[in-house]
Amino acid sequence: MCLGQLGSLLPHVVVPSILAQFLIPEWRLTGANAGLLAGSYAAGYMLAVPFLATLTDRIDARIVLIAGSALSGLATLMFGFLAQGLWSGAALWALAGIGFAGAYMPGLKALTDRLDPGDSSRAVTFYTSSFSLGVGLSFLVSQLVAESFGWRAAFYVTAAGPLAMMFVCLLLKPMAPTPSKGRLLNFGPVFRNRSAMGFILGYGAHCFELYGIRTWLVAFWTFVAAKGGGGTLLTPIAISFAFSILAMPSSVLGNEVALRVGRRRALTTIMFASAAVALLIGICADGSPWLLLPLILLYAITVPADSGALTAGMAMSANPENRGATMAVHSTVGFGFSALGAWCVGATLDAFGGPYAASAWLPAFGVLAAGIVLGPLALMWSQPKTSNQTVI
Repeated sequence: MCLGQLGSLLPHVVVPSILAQFLIPEWRLTGANAGLLAGSYAAGYMLAVPFLATLTDRIDARIVLIAGSALSGLATLMFGFLAQGLWSGAALWALAGIGFAGAYMPGLKALTDRLDPGDSSRAVTFYTSSFSLGVGLSFLVSQLVAESFGWRAAFYVTAAGPLAMMFVCLLLKPMAPTPSKGRLLNFGPVFRNRSAMGFILGYGAHCFELYGIRTWLVAFWTFVAAKGGGGTLLTPIAISFAFSILAMPSSVLGNEVALRVGRRRALTTIMFASAAVALLIGICADGSPWLLLPLILLYAITVPADSGALTAGMAMSANPENRGATMAVHSTVGFGFSALGAWCVGATLDAFGGPYAASAWLPAFGVLAAGIVLGPLALMWSQPKTSNQTVI
């Protein structure tokens, strides 16, 4: 499933990868326009995932997974052929996001349905952390293909990736889910599960920060490289790939720490540390690439370190008969905040001089820091108050 997910994710950040060098100048986009375009993927995902993830409580998740993967690949291919500007691009990219809504959480459901409960925490963490490796490959392949063959070719090539998940699905044994009671889109039990909602809202804060930096990382490092040089080791391609690759071990280690010291304590520490690093990068944005490099690499560790622990906490807190619905709310909140993060950073850059102005990057990173500190507040709110409740 993790290998299949690498294929599913190959189209994931094609738009953020080529924004700064190709789409912003060719389509004359403002920062807010660029954030809207990149965030339309998350918006499409957010609209579709409540139905698609909850559907996996009724039918085998691999059926949803095959259909979602097919749509994801087709929409990515159509972007390369048909996109001509902001609105056509946003519509097609939202369609690709809808396809991914049928791939990511349904994939997690297909995995957890086939595991014993004791295997779930680490398996969920490996699945969610392989997300970062897939994003790294998406950054790398998209930029290399776009620079060699043009930006439309990047969509043609990455559109083939979801075929890998479709192949994996054919290898899975059919499995009917645990029968679910109630209506298809009945999220009431999820909202009443305060423990699960704490992890879900914390995941929203995490996604705001993560998608905000993923959308604008290439643009930020394009600014840094243009101003300070640094050679081939410090190109936007190298930085974006390294940033994503570091996320996988970071997420796994974050969950291991959470298992040992307590999930909420570990998550709160990680989130505050990430906010501090973001602010430090913003303060040093006008500095040397060699000063910013260790800070960006440190940020590459703090940003995803909470991801696996948050998703595992949600999965462990969910009632088995509502697990698909809980995952649907988890993803809806997460990707809704993802779209908001991409747009908020872009709008902030516009307000303070644009992505080529050093003065704009401190408030932009300040927005990311403000977003992630909402996570500890959500975890504090959901903390069980009495000693006879289970603390995850």
